[in-house]
Amino acid sequence: MASQFGSSTPFAEPYWYNSNKPSAFYGDSHKEFRARMRKFVDDEIIPNIEDWEAANSIPAEYFKKASAVGLLPAMASWPEDISGIPPRPRDYDLFFSFIAYDELSRCASGGTVWGLVGGMGIGLPPLVHAGTPEMKRNIVGPVVRGEKRIALCVSEPQAGSDVQNLQTTAIKDGDSYIVNGLKKWITCGTFADFFTVAVQTQPGSGFGGIQLLVIERSRKGVSTRAMDCMGVKGSGTAYVEFEDVRVPSANMLPGGAALLISNFSMERLGIAAQANRFARECVRLSLEHAHKRPAFKGTLLDLPVVKAKIIEMARKVESTHAYMEQLMYRMVMSEKKGEDVFAQLMSLSAEASMAKVMASKTFEECARSAAHIFGGNSYVKGNRIEHLYRQVISLAIPGGAEDVMIDYAARLSFQGKL
Repeated sequence: MASQFGSSTPFAEPYWYNSNKPSAFYGDSHKEFRARMRKFVDDEIIPNIEDWEAANSIPAEYFKKASAVGLLPAMASWPEDISGIPPRPRDYDLFFSFIAYDELSRCASGGTVWGLVGGMGIGLPPLVHAGTPEMKRNIVGPVVRGEKRIALCVSEPQAGSDVQNLQTTAIKDGDSYIVNGLKKWITCGTFADFFTVAVQTQPGSGFGGIQLLVIERSRKGVSTRAMDCMGVKGSGTAYVEFEDVRVPSANMLPGGAALLISNFSMERLGIAAQANRFARECVRLSLEHAHKRPAFKGTLLDLPVVKAKIIEMARKVESTHAYMEQLMYRMVMSEKKGEDVFAQLMSLSAEASMAKVMASKTFEECARSAAHIFGGNSYVKGNRIEHLYRQVISLAIPGGAEDVMIDYAARLSFQGKL
């Protein structure tokens, strides 16, 4: 039996994919799920990415396929009370979500990853963990089954990483809220059926007035407008505008800003997983290219400077992956102890922010090194390195820009500790 799962190119896969390099984090059920994700991505995703990027959309039937194989359930903590999805794997834990994100990101297409799971991965968890039974029946179920789609609406034209400065308001009016405001850079906004919207219920009060409100696209006053971005083609990035939208009070999720902040931790870990697999793809593509590219009476890989560049890329990718695994393990152990999921995520705020920065910086450095190894080929449309390079900013800024995340992590880590 082969010891290596997946590519045999050095550093093309995480260490635990080689049975001679075992990990305490993964068991047989993780390996079974990994194989299922690998087959799905190889058979259904990778052959289609160029068509989907050109069309700037993913056909609806692939969301149902992603549900049937377990990809969408894994992105939603695999809720057991939802019908019509595969049974939860034995020994399910957060590492299943990590595997799903990592395997999907092998497609090296930012738009495909975000279009398929981006909106759901950040817009649905607040409903999974804090939604009413009706929300779980009417929204969580259809989204996890791939029948409907959802998006998270936080960023605005004047407030991105500065969340406390949000201007979209939800003013109480009897048993409803009247919502007004404009959201920007909303992943999956053009095709979402539901929006999990960060609103200000007490204008001028900062975090104290922030709440999460679920708004259906079908409500009068909701409109979307596509954005033409540098990368992530197929992700449905959009402006989402709310003009005197009347929303029932029952659509308000409990938890306020704390619910939003805890959701940010999972978002940042997801972005980190995607960025690091994109970086790993840069390593794989560079090594395979350098091995066969004739240059200076040998191959590129014969040049010490090229070998050094690739091994430095691999060092950063492996370090980042190991850091994320440790954070996942902390969450798994907390869950086994019965600790509150929101408390777990709040406690990880600093580390999740650092992981995101670590991964996005690693990706940027690997994309640049890969571009130099590929030379002029990396400047031509259709080359995967050219495509990956255009995704760098899409992972460095969303979910919290790098500089903001570094400052945030420092304040959380140092305040009251010295």
